[in-house]
Amino acid sequence: MKSIVMKQTLHLSLRYQILPFVLLSLFGAGAANAADKLTIQVSHDLEAARPSETITLPWSEVNKALPGALIQRIAVKDAKGKVLAHQVTNVAPLSKDPKGEGIAYGELIFQYDFAPGEKQAVFSVEKIDTLIPVFETRAFARYIPERLDDFAWENDRIGHRTYGPALEAPAPAGSNKEVLRSSGLDIWFKRVTYPIVDRWYNKGHDHYHKDEGEGMDMYNVGRSRGCGGTGIWDGQTLYTSANYATWKIIANGPIRTVFELNYDNWDAAGVKVSEVKRFTVDAGHLFDQMESTFTFSGPAQLKVALGLNKSPTDKGQNPVIKLSKNQATPSITQWVDQASNGSIGTAIILPTAEGYAEDKLNDLIVATVASGKPLRYYVGAAWDRASPYNSNEKWQAYVKAHAERMQHPVKIVTVRTP
Repeated sequence: MKSIVMKQTLHLSLRYQILPFVLLSLFGAGAANAADKLTIQVSHDLEAARPSETITLPWSEVNKALPGALIQRIAVKDAKGKVLAHQVTNVAPLSKDPKGEGIAYGELIFQYDFAPGEKQAVFSVEKIDTLIPVFETRAFARYIPERLDDFAWENDRIGHRTYGPALEAPAPAGSNKEVLRSSGLDIWFKRVTYPIVDRWYNKGHDHYHKDEGEGMDMYNVGRSRGCGGTGIWDGQTLYTSANYATWKIIANGPIRTVFELNYDNWDAAGVKVSEVKRFTVDAGHLFDQMESTFTFSGPAQLKVALGLNKSPTDKGQNPVIKLSKNQATPSITQWVDQASNGSIGTAIILPTAEGYAEDKLNDLIVATVASGKPLRYYVGAAWDRASPYNSNEKWQAYVKAHAERMQHPVKIVTVRTP
């Protein structure tokens, strides 16, 4: 029922735009005239810094410029010649490439830190004779069968998890098994940049609820939406799914992780609805990009609400919560001061938002969806003990800056150089 599928859709997210391929010189016939280098020109129109900007382009563009290039024998370099970590995704599991044309590969991915006022940068992709080193894993996801079908993911800044079928199943008599029906999204706050998902599960449940130097799980989800869970909203009641039913990993680091969670049909005031939620997790960011595709019949459209839990802290933390609704972004944010666990910020950026609402458990931001058409949004969180965003004002500024980046994607021009 569960499977890992490595595939690549080849179309880029709205975050990036690929301009037409530019050929600066004419090539004669024969392999001897093949290009030695692919030059990539990247630009944007913001004055602000863009740290960890993810740059992607189809591998087919690389292969046109560097026929027969091998992913373990290429170097991606910035203008100063510094070798950058890169990732190449697969089109499908166990894809074959009998002619060495790179048809098994999907996208080349790397990152760059744009300084304030730096609006363009140039990179090169070159064949090399030696093997490129294995790059540090900075984005990762895994199905956790050893913890009742949890699914967990992280980057070098923050971690998350959500809940699977085994957690929802009834407890056998005398087993003391935990039971929870929830499609809410949890947060694991990290102090470190290295991966902690496997380490924390191996340490045991009682340990990762304490800060032993690497961070902690201190966020409460329960039956709420947690941080960014979805539901169907009829103006008074939020109708939510059960735990995810199946999962699929599409790409898994070291820079970008992409996976899908499928939620089986649930009843939303007489309408049967299912959801496929796609997560794109990039290194260096506190926000994940999500796309929820709802499938239903009957009404032409439905209202969807995304939520932030009104009671997000552990017992005894006596939270003081500052809720903000920014229609210009548009976004909904919380800043939560706790008695002893520091302060945390949570946020949802929903570009197509139409308004705000609330129910007993959640603060909500609302949009309209059609069946089969994805709804894109961004979900993020921060901890004042692990990030520079140590006040409500700084958290609000970060959310606004991230929204502006998403509204102003980078532009990419590729150039073949003989």
